[in-house]
Amino acid sequence: MNLVSIQQHHSLTEAQKNKPDMALTPTATGFANLTAPNPFLHRTTASSPPTNLLKLLHLTRKPNPTIATHSSLSPSSSSTLSSTNLGPSAWALDSWKSKQAHQLPVYPDPDELRDVLTTLETFPPIVFAGEARRLETWLGKAAVGEAFLLQGGDCAESFKEFNANNIRDTFRVFLQMAITLIYGAQMPVIKVGRMAGQFAKPRSEPFEVRDGVKLPSYRGDNINGDAFDEKSRIPDPQRLLRAYLQSVGTLNLLRAFATGGYAAMQRVSDWNLDFVEHISTLTRFISGCNKLFPDEDRYMELAQRVDEAIGFLDAAGATSDNPIMNTVEFWVSHECLHLLYEQALTREDSTTGHYYDCSAHMLWVGERTRQLDGAHVEFLRGVSNPLGIKVSDKMDPTELVKLCEVLNPHNKPGRLTIITRMGAENMRKKLPHLIRAVRQAGLIVTWVSDPMHGNTIKAPCGLKTRPFDAIRAELRAFFDVHEQEGSYPGGVHLEMTGQNVTECIGGSKAVTDSDLTSRYHTHCDPRLNASQSLELAFLIADRLRKDRLKSNKDFPVNGSSKV
Repeated sequence: MNLVSIQQHHSLTEAQKNKPDMALTPTATGFANLTAPNPFLHRTTASSPPTNLLKLLHLTRKPNPTIATHSSLSPSSSSTLSSTNLGPSAWALDSWKSKQAHQLPVYPDPDELRDVLTTLETFPPIVFAGEARRLETWLGKAAVGEAFLLQGGDCAESFKEFNANNIRDTFRVFLQMAITLIYGAQMPVIKVGRMAGQFAKPRSEPFEVRDGVKLPSYRGDNINGDAFDEKSRIPDPQRLLRAYLQSVGTLNLLRAFATGGYAAMQRVSDWNLDFVEHISTLTRFISGCNKLFPDEDRYMELAQRVDEAIGFLDAAGATSDNPIMNTVEFWVSHECLHLLYEQALTREDSTTGHYYDCSAHMLWVGERTRQLDGAHVEFLRGVSNPLGIKVSDKMDPTELVKLCEVLNPHNKPGRLTIITRMGAENMRKKLPHLIRAVRQAGLIVTWVSDPMHGNTIKAPCGLKTRPFDAIRAELRAFFDVHEQEGSYPGGVHLEMTGQNVTECIGGSKAVTDSDLTSRYHTHCDPRLNASQSLELAFLIADRLRKDRLKSNKDFPVNGSSKV
């Protein structure tokens, strides 16, 4: 198949978009008594916040016990039906092929693609079922306000930027953000990276035209190249193998960092103190005076309190050689987009008989692929990984309820995370209706804010960017709405990097439009840099702390929250 054939194929696909598909009939939730008190549907009444800091840290400091389950997964035949039928019709690994699939690449050589997929089916899983189940358990706690999800990473991972330093720097920022959130929220923080598999990206158009030249759109390094030439833009199945190997290498290094001492709590606390001092010095140098940067005193106070708490734990016997103090749990996630790749890495767990997509611990379905009768929803309803649903202001409350019922018919806590991406104004208008619809249906979900995708604009220089103030405003709206509705803000989903890039404008370092071209490295959408990411964590921690104290009448709350 040449480039002309690929163009003809896409034209045919577009013409067939309105053909009816077999619709899925949502199953009943099985929620028997909606009038009884249920912690998954409403916030609990005011109660004293937990005081045992060791207990708060046990999620992020406990070694993962699931390593022993590695042998429990086996490749599965596409004709074998799941023993946990999640829908009204039988599910199989390839049943998604009977549905309309959006955003899938067209490969010129079907035989080469088949060979690559066959090879992937023989490769070891990247993650393991027990790890995914443990993540699901913790996400269930986030649904009732007993944990907080921190999910983030690159918009799209690239082959070019794959190196140990980049992985280390992003992981380091994760640790810094997490320890800040733990202290502010006084609850465990679930750390999930958009890493080790976040390659494929949906596109609004199948083709890109420059100076009269029409080529397939860049869809991520696991599909084609970003250089604007015919050779780079034609989908290459060999890239799937490279993406697999890079994912394995990334996760291997992350596991080593998480358990090898790099994540020691005292080290992370020192990094945070250094961050505040560095920003303070830089701001004074730029301004030429001793004026504080916004919120400097609040950041320093919080960083010092964390450091004091760690000092107390050390004095009490929780020294640096204690696993609680020097190890963390870390999971990885990505958008479920390239269904052929996802199918090839799906395995049956011999201990439960359930299927798991072993390309990641958690998967999400995007705004462009969440059709009820679509191929992506069909595939995801049959795998047992915890799932996310990206939701914009276009989502109808009734449709969201149906989608939740299809993907989580047994209403299992932690199975579904709803990731909202609307912009601040739409968040205040639309989110309350979604929360009420989900609550009225008796559904258990974890609500998470993605404040990135609803705030993308084009800068005067022509590059895409995201204003830090707009991101902050959407997060504020997210927390305000949940406070108003009596529901739980369960986490945040960010596109971020540990690098000192200039892609999002604003923040304490005051990145401006004119700065964008100096270090604009993203292959897709703009990311928060390390400084902006940590600054946002301080703001969220401050809001979580204020909400926590407000819910307990024994603690007076002074000042107003910035988020």
